[in-house]
Amino acid sequence: MDILLLLIPMSVVLVLLVGAGFWWSVKSGQFDDLEGPAHRILADDDSPAVLPPVPGGVDEAGRDGASLTSIKPGGGAAS
Repeated sequence: MDILLLLIPMSVVLVLLVGAGFWWSVKSGQFDDLEGPAHRILADDDSPAVLPPVPGGVDEAGRDGASLTSIKPGGGAAS
């Protein structure tokens, strides 16, 4: 029975330490986004979002730069 006088206060101190650690981790933002890092690993976003047209040359889609500049703003082709 004398051991309970030691074990009960030690368990209370341990519970308080675990509670303080959990409170600190919640306050510091450790549990804000649990799924975001897993989705970022799977996202394959190695290529740039928009490729600018190559002036005077041919871009990856096979369009030449001269035909891209010969379109009028009104929708018709330049003559």
